[in-house]
Amino acid sequence: MTEQLYRTDPYLAEAEATVVAHTDDGGLILDRSIFYPNGGGQPGDCGAVIWEKGEVYIATAVKGEGDAVILVPNETQDLPPVGAPVRQELDWDVRFAHMRMHTALHLLSVVIPLPVSGGAVGAGKGRLDFDMPEAPEDKAALETALNELIARDLPVTEHWITDAELDANPDLVKTMSVSPPRGSGRIRLVRIGHGAEQVDLQPCGGTHVARTGEIGTARLGKIEKKGRQNRRVSLLLD
Repeated sequence: MTEQLYRTDPYLAEAEATVVAHTDDGGLILDRSIFYPNGGGQPGDCGAVIWEKGEVYIATAVKGEGDAVILVPNETQDLPPVGAPVRQELDWDVRFAHMRMHTALHLLSVVIPLPVSGGAVGAGKGRLDFDMPEAPEDKAALETALNELIARDLPVTEHWITDAELDANPDLVKTMSVSPPRGSGRIRLVRIGHGAEQVDLQPCGGTHVARTGEIGTARLGKIEKKGRQNRRVSLLLD
């Protein structure tokens, strides 16, 4: 089991840990991880793991069995031994770019209130696929509405509910292709805004900025037809 430090503090860029296992294909499992594992459209984090006798560069992180997070080196390298104390360091610029983009995509689903059939988070470019039979008539108006939400500098917080509560409120789920993770008995919701200022609430396991003002200026890219009722909306951040 890996303690998921990225979930309790997405701004944590360094942390101490202990090696608990190696995988058969050269991966590394720590007892606690600041590395977000690939999932929900967000790439796994990259960075480094440093110990007394060396350093290994981590190309990505993926989910293992149960709550385990597997750190994947960019190539075959010597790994710190099981039981060794290590320091993990994120490539912070990449992580923060993912946080900004992931939060911006939540807001994009607010200004385009249609079911989401797919999505991807990138460091400077992301996208959502919508169940959208016709292209929007005024792309500029959507971009303006999105940047107005960002400029409100709304707080981004988390809230936990039970599986049963989600079943009773199915409209919370915007994604058609990805179901919220179940099995632990509770589900994490990401809330943007509070009270009368709340603009979004949906299940999500990704990392986000603390306030929308950190996103910066957003620009809508191409809107591409990807099927009879599917359109892909690209988003770029300065």
